[in-house]
Formats: sequence, C-alpha cells, structure tokens
Amino acid sequence: MDVRLVITTLPVDEASRIARTLVEERRIACANLLPPATSVYRWDGEVREDPEVVALLKTAEPQVEALVARLAELHPYDVPEILALPVTGGLDAYLRWVGEETA
Repeated sequence: MDVRLVITTLPVDEASRIARTLVEERRIACANLLPPATSVYRWDGEVREDPEVVALLKTAEPQVEALVARLAELHPYDVPEILALPVTGGLDAYLRWVGEETA
C-alpha cells in the first residue's frame, strides 16, 4: 500500500473537529494531534507567535489530492501548512489498514 503522511498545523480549538471530519469522510485513516506547539512565522510583514496543534494525518496516495483540497477548505488559515510526505516503510498490517480505511 502506498501511504502518505500529511502534516498540518491547526488552531488548538479546531483541531479535533477538523480531524474527526476527515476521518468520517474517509479522507484519512487516522490523525495524531500532538500537544500544542508554538509556531513562529512571518505573515503580512510581521513576525507572529501562535499556539497550534501539529496534526499527523495518514492516508493512501490516491487520496492525497482530495485530502489536500478538503483540508484547505476546512482550514481557517488563508495559506495553511499542508505537506504530503511519502511513507517508505512500516508494519504491513498498518499500511493495509490505512488503505482500507481510505478506500
């Protein structure tokens, strides 16, 4: 199974809702929402610092394009961080499960 790890950051108060929606829609098999982190970045010419949740989303490769589009639609940011990385190995049973859950 060709699995992808999609990484995004989400506002703390919206992370669970967005992750749950993506699981319910079968865009992802699961999401790990990591404890709030502090993101430091430049936006509109100003350096900002905000609390966010780092979300690790697991999906099958054929879902990536639709997932990115749906995540961008659900995301409250104008330009959300959405990165899709290839998974080059892992437990076969888990990789199959990801494929089954996103089929």
